[in-house]
Amino acid sequence: MTPINAYAAQTESSPIAPFTIERREVGPQDVQIDILYCGVCHSDIHQARDEWGGSIFPMVPGHEIVGRIIKVGDQVTDFKVGELAGVGCFVDSCRTCPSCLANEEQYCDTAMVATYNDRDKEGNPTYGGYSTQIVTDQKYTLHVSEKLALEGVAPLLCAGITTYSPLRHWNIGKGHKVAIVGLGGLGHMGVKFAAAFGADVTVLSTSPSKEKDALALGAHHFAVTKDEATMKSLQGKFDFILSTISAQHDYNQYLNLLTLNGTMVVVGVPPQPSTVHAFSLIGKRRSLAGSLIGGIKETQEMLDYCAEHNIVSDVEVIKADYINEAYERMLKADVRYRFVIDIASLK
Repeated sequence: MTPINAYAAQTESSPIAPFTIERREVGPQDVQIDILYCGVCHSDIHQARDEWGGSIFPMVPGHEIVGRIIKVGDQVTDFKVGELAGVGCFVDSCRTCPSCLANEEQYCDTAMVATYNDRDKEGNPTYGGYSTQIVTDQKYTLHVSEKLALEGVAPLLCAGITTYSPLRHWNIGKGHKVAIVGLGGLGHMGVKFAAAFGADVTVLSTSPSKEKDALALGAHHFAVTKDEATMKSLQGKFDFILSTISAQHDYNQYLNLLTLNGTMVVVGVPPQPSTVHAFSLIGKRRSLAGSLIGGIKETQEMLDYCAEHNIVSDVEVIKADYINEAYERMLKADVRYRFVIDIASLK
């Protein structure tokens, strides 16, 4: 076991603070990554504060990881020392269930092993990317292009794939009218991908001040959801709605904006269950669906697409010791659009 520097939450009420963890030795199928950047996801806050229940402490958050490989196992064939690599939201799965065999490991029937706040198959706690190194199985490691700024690549491992996957699954492209609800870490990537795929994109936001950013990110239209007249005029206008916000909100308000056979996909997770009225669905044969990140194959496809089309997240790079302030700012939606930790500050 190798001791390395990290930042961890000791309890649900304690600040994130310096901590030392141990990483396993590199096995035959493993790669060891020297972490360069790690994105900060809103789910890091939920789990570090045990807002979803079942959190494992001490906890080292972080599942948007990019770095450079410093060691590989003797049976590794897909990666070489010196290459860039990434690790996303999970680091293992059962590998044998129908979901895993279909390259949809995120829906593993046994349960995928999360990058942090989980236990591996030996029962050891998993620790995330708020740390200087990570050891992962090559099967759950991703190739990262040298073409893009790494700090902007890191959030693609969660915010990117979380929005890319549903847009691809529902075959969104030219001719579709798409609404993105919310313009945060997830929403801004949804705008970039939907626009890149050729859709006509509208951002729906409670904040009029975000219109300039929405258009700069690639949106064609912007609407303020607090304006009743505007929302009424948009009823039945969209083929597809991607809901990215994690604040409590009324799903019915957005379902009514869908056209015949339209679909709203939820990727944000509000703190409380939302009530959906049957009439919001049956009147126009609308669908309400959900989506969770993507499998390894699709995540690699997304990274390759981003490299080809020069797509990265808009980020604010911070030092590790700023993480608690970053959490508080995230809760106030005071970030454009993703915090990313420069792990050099941890070394």
